[in-house]
Amino acid sequence: MKQALILLTVLSLSPVTPLHAASEAPAAESNKVPPSVVASDWNARRFADAFQECEKRVAEMAGKPCDIIFIGDSITQKWKDEGKEVWVKRYAPRNALNFGLGGDSTQHVLWRLETMNIESFEPKVAVVLVGTNNQKSEPPEIAAGVRAVIAKTKQLYRGVKVIAVSILPNARATDNMAATNKIIRTFADNKTVFYLDLAAKMTSEGDSWRGLRGDKLHLQPEGYELWANELDPLLENLLANGKK
Repeated sequence: MKQALILLTVLSLSPVTPLHAASEAPAAESNKVPPSVVASDWNARRFADAFQECEKRVAEMAGKPCDIIFIGDSITQKWKDEGKEVWVKRYAPRNALNFGLGGDSTQHVLWRLETMNIESFEPKVAVVLVGTNNQKSEPPEIAAGVRAVIAKTKQLYRGVKVIAVSILPNARATDNMAATNKIIRTFADNKTVFYLDLAAKMTSEGDSWRGLRGDKLHLQPEGYELWANELDPLLENLLANGKK
């Protein structure tokens, strides 16, 4: 029932070109639901220790104010590592929860949003950055997964403002992510959903990108500082206005 509700909400969230199967797929399968929007626990089972660490972060926030929730994969998770100094300075004082888990694709984030004990939180703002681990999918399917995460977040937290962060460049699928971002940016209505084009700030530096580590995927401390600098003006405005 929960999955059906997610899919129904996703299809009505934003006027985006209808999803289509990959060109090589048989015509009979063209109406299949893309995996990116179907909740899956596969990643939590694969990385059980990391999942338990995420559960610990959630448990530590229980009973405390939670004004901001950062939702995503390892890039979000690593706010506690490479991004720790910035996090402690800027977001811990704002009652922020790091709800990131390494390796997560959109379908895995959906599963965590469905099953983990986070319903009691009342964040004013959700910062969503996910999709890079769906790199083998086509842009419309990746974007549909991001849209599903946004829809589920809004369903969980009535009145929450969602900041959809552009998927960052990476050596695995930069062009694919750039095409996906063109779709994701259309989700913003500047009322409940806002788009932050962080990728545009990560300009090319030789064979890598500003703010990225040597793996050309994850952020170095400079990258988290850059993210915070771009995020904070919008975040402060939304926090000041609160839920409406």
